[in-house]
Amino acid sequence: MNRLTKLRHLGVLLVVFALFAAACGDDDATTTTAGTAATTTTAAATTTTAGEEFPPAAGPAGGVLIEAGAPVEIRALQAISGEVAFLGVDQVRGIELAMEDFGDIHGHTVNLGTVEDDLCLGEGGGAGATVIAAQPGVLGVIGTTCSGAAVPAMAIFNEAGIVMISGSNTGPSLTSDFQGNAGENYFPFYLRTAHNDLIQGGAAALFAYDVLGLTAVCTIHDGDPYTSGLAGAFGNAFEVLGGDIVVATSINKGDTDMVPVLTECAAGAPEAIYFPIFQPEGDFILQQRGGVAGLEDVIMYGADGLITPELFSLPEAEGAYFSGPDLGFEGNAGFTGETYTNLVARYEAAYGEAPVAAFHAHTYDATMMLLNAIESVAVQGPDGELWVDRQALRDFLYATAGFPGVTGSLSCDEFGDCGANTVSVSFNEDPSDPQAGIANVVFRAGKGAGGEIVVIDS
Repeated sequence: MNRLTKLRHLGVLLVVFALFAAACGDDDATTTTAGTAATTTTAAATTTTAGEEFPPAAGPAGGVLIEAGAPVEIRALQAISGEVAFLGVDQVRGIELAMEDFGDIHGHTVNLGTVEDDLCLGEGGGAGATVIAAQPGVLGVIGTTCSGAAVPAMAIFNEAGIVMISGSNTGPSLTSDFQGNAGENYFPFYLRTAHNDLIQGGAAALFAYDVLGLTAVCTIHDGDPYTSGLAGAFGNAFEVLGGDIVVATSINKGDTDMVPVLTECAAGAPEAIYFPIFQPEGDFILQQRGGVAGLEDVIMYGADGLITPELFSLPEAEGAYFSGPDLGFEGNAGFTGETYTNLVARYEAAYGEAPVAAFHAHTYDATMMLLNAIESVAVQGPDGELWVDRQALRDFLYATAGFPGVTGSLSCDEFGDCGANTVSVSFNEDPSDPQAGIANVVFRAGKGAGGEIVVIDS
């Protein structure tokens, strides 16, 4: 089979990644919380002067009654401390800009409350979700930053009937395999505007095999659902194309000595190393690679967790490739008419720097989707109250189709994948100009109508 034929049939790689559904939590109505302005309740309805009952009967996940003058409560669960804080901070800024653009909901302000830290770890996601779920009246959460934090967080939010939309989770297990099978970590109250890494893995493999002509690659992950899922997606796709994963290995978060894992890679005589991990471990791999015999000329190939000006400025990052979400959003207009170009200008004016990571725009869109859904399903009471049914809110979000986002047109599938689903590869030619390196896109691909990977530009 020649490469063009393999390209036409790359959709079969998605079958290789089949994932199966896990338990999805309890959707029973929640208990009334008294003495708060916004309460989760199943209280009996009263009759308005128009003869209509208010609040309406609650659905299976309960509902939230927002008293007149009280705010609509949403929350953020993001990585805002530690080595990957730049990822979460970037997304919190996207949330804030979206809230500013959307404004009030039926005369009620929107309150973000205190941002909880997911630490980019499972324990952080679980702890932060516990804090948020205990707060009365929270309708939705924008998060998490990292896929590994999403799994325990969603177990809690799903039980509470709280929707969560992520602008940066890409782990395939959180949604589906694109073949109708739910992922092992899928929960019905979860959605995302980021891409599914089955797309990124397939696109990154296609670039490596068809464009770079590589046939032997070593992959490295750090055990996180994001990094292991993406490394696996890349490896499976690369082998479907005809390449060979000569070594598939891993490190631990917090490792600083990368010589052992690099030596393991070198034993397989790879032409490239694909390492979709985070900083600072990614920095150490780049910096220590030159000291390992047999890897002097190997191509280094990272992913979106490493697309930062700090990493691109490392001398050892010269000549490296990086897969990630396509950021060619110039000219796109979001739900309120705001363009991505103007959004970036406002970001710089508000925070004194250009966007520091890749997912601020996806998170902006996630926030817009949530706020629009709340406004759309909210029932207004006779005295300025609002009633929001949690199941109705979830169902409205899942029915999203053609939603105008700054990242593109957003439509959600039956498992909560809503992203525009375009992936690009950047080439870092000059570490002295990291922003130019990030913008130096040499390849674009996305998911076709049948689930196949389709080349957009190369």
